[in-house]
Amino acid sequence: MSRSNDDVLLEITPQVLLKAYACGIFPMAESADDPELFWIEPDLRGVLPLDAFHVPRRLRRTVRADHFEIRVDHDFDAVINGCAAPAPGRRKTWINRPIRRLYGELFELGHCHTVEAWRDGHLVGGLYGIALGGAFFGESMFSLERDASKVALTHLAARLIAGGFSLLDTQFVTEHLKRFGAVELDKRAYASVLETAMRIEGDFHRMGDPASGEISGAAVLNVLEGR
Repeated sequence: MSRSNDDVLLEITPQVLLKAYACGIFPMAESADDPELFWIEPDLRGVLPLDAFHVPRRLRRTVRADHFEIRVDHDFDAVINGCAAPAPGRRKTWINRPIRRLYGELFELGHCHTVEAWRDGHLVGGLYGIALGGAFFGESMFSLERDASKVALTHLAARLIAGGFSLLDTQFVTEHLKRFGAVELDKRAYASVLETAMRIEGDFHRMGDPASGEISGAAVLNVLEGR
């Protein structure tokens, strides 16, 4: 991973942030209390190939059963709060005040999106990330109930395929993401797929609004199987 003291960001705008994503770098903070951000450019970049997105068998049943109500871009603040909250195996968060401000502004501009899992009127899981060209840069996810974030990720993959996206960037690869087919690309390979994605104009909302009831888990799986 590349990081330099010269790369500390004292001030950054949403427009600068989008340019950074287009160049293959993204910001992080040391902790929620740290007022500064710094650029990250991993030596190995995590991606989830959309043409080989794998849904484990048990999760497939959960998706098909529509156990959760999936909403898109419904409550950004609640999602980022969920991502920033302590969780098993994660006592601290890197989501600080500048991150909240910047991604909130990008949400208002239509570049930051959420996929949310709700049950009985409560947000129980979800994710957020940046859509730019034909790339979606996943930032963080959280889950308060079993499979909530996994179902949200599955819905995201289908939405990206339907919208003509070519890249789902996960920044890093975890054991959790490996179950879905995540792989690591070196800088040269990543730069190539990113360049291709930047030439595409993806449509995050082409699949429609899940709250309409027209996008079922079965429809999501059909998109993934028909890719």
